Parts: sequence; C-alpha cells; structure tokens
Amino acid sequence: MKRILFGLVASAALAACSQMEHLGHKMGGGATAERAVAPLTAKSGTNTQGTVTFTQHGDHVMVLADVTGLPPNSVHGFHVHEKGDCSAPDAMSAGGHFNPTGKPHGSVNTSDHHVGDMPNLTADANGRARASFQLTSMTVAPGPNSIVGRAVVVHKDPDDYKTQPTGNSGGRIACGVVVKS
Repeated sequence: MKRILFGLVASAALAACSQMEHLGHKMGGGATAERAVAPLTAKSGTNTQGTVTFTQHGDHVMVLADVTGLPPNSVHGFHVHEKGDCSAPDAMSAGGHFNPTGKPHGSVNTSDHHVGDMPNLTADANGRARASFQLTSMTVAPGPNSIVGRAVVVHKDPDDYKTQPTGNSGGRIACGVVVKS
C-alpha cells in the first residue's frame, strides 16, 4: 500500500512540475526558477536509464527522478558525483561523491552528509523508480554547492548511509551529467 501511495504522490509531483514548466512558472519576485537536468545512460552492462531534473526554489532544490531498467523491487544508492564525466564504461570517471564541505557520507536526514548524498531509489515490480524530494544542501544556482556540471550516478546496491565514504552502494549502473535546461 505504501508503494502505491508513494507512486501516486510521485506521479502527482511530476505532473505538477510539468504543468508549472508549461505555464512558465515564476518564483517570488518574478525570477524564473533555475533548472538543470541529467539524462542517465546505462553503465556496467545494464539497461538502466532515465532522467533526473533539479529545480531551484529559493533555499532548496526539488529533485525529480524517473529511472527505468532496474531489477524489479530493488533499492539503489543515488548520488551526485564530483566530476561531470560519464565516459568510462563503469562510470568511475565521475569520481567520488560531490563533497565541497568536507562532511562524512550520510543520510540527507542528518546534518552531516555530502552535498551529493540523496535518498535511495526504490524500483517497482516493473523495474521503474520514480522519486520526488527536496534538498537544501545543493544548488542549481552558481556557487560552491552547485551541482551543474557534475554527474548523477545510480548504484547497483542500496546506500547504507554509514559506510565511509560511499555508503557501500556498489557498482555504478547509470550516469548522467547535470546541465542547465
């Protein structure tokens, strides 16, 4: 039941954001919300692909992810990595987690975590993961915590949010460079 409810909420959020984009959504003060997107491509011999959209809203970033080609009913670590390079077949060219503040790896629900740490992705019975969440540590706008020009990586295994410095998330199965849209 929780998965069905989560799916409905995520679908509604995706639809709302799509509608706001269509209507030329403006932030307070008349400024247009800054957006960036990371088109994910398969890595490490998988079929995993998708899109992650980041939209700056004041002091937080709204993240919308839609990822397919995952094993059914599986959980995957999901991070922004330091280098905007997905050229290696295993995405190791993306470097480590984006961590400009020098904090330990951890859950976004704690004060100490990498800027690039994000919640795990959970795939449904069809191998599709859709997620919608807000983060306050990263920005789309220019600055030291900007994720533009960095890479988003989906990992093979779940993030345990404890093991340093990566959360024991395993291999990299999809990667995409974050670009302004």
